[in-house]
Amino acid sequence: QLQLVESGGGLVQPGGSLRLSCAASGFTLDYYTIGWFRQAPGKEREGVSCISSSDPSTYYADSVKGRFTISRDNAKNTVYLQMNSLKPEDTAVYYCAASSQPCIVVTTTTIDYWGQGTQVTVSS
Repeated sequence: QLQLVESGGGLVQPGGSLRLSCAASGFTLDYYTIGWFRQAPGKEREGVSCISSSDPSTYYADSVKGRFTISRDNAKNTVYLQMNSLKPEDTAVYYCAASSQPCIVVTTTTIDYWGQGTQVTVSS
């Protein structure tokens, strides 16, 4: 069974940090572009960050640039999203997703596999 499983979400105070993990089973992440998306209540799902399969290129939404870092550990078949200096507006369900397309064209419509999501709540 092919699936992505996110973990690492939770409740954190503003200014705090969390590290999300996205582990794959049933397939190898090496060959896929991996994106992190998030969806807040009442809002559309938006792209947060992306990492290419074939080179170390990474991409970030302007809202998280300088605070979030995406990385991959192919030996563990896992992609991470380190989130620092968290803000209340970062509160959302975070999803990882695998695509056979390069980051530059990855959107919610070009995803091959979605994870189930993990809740991140930033609140004092």
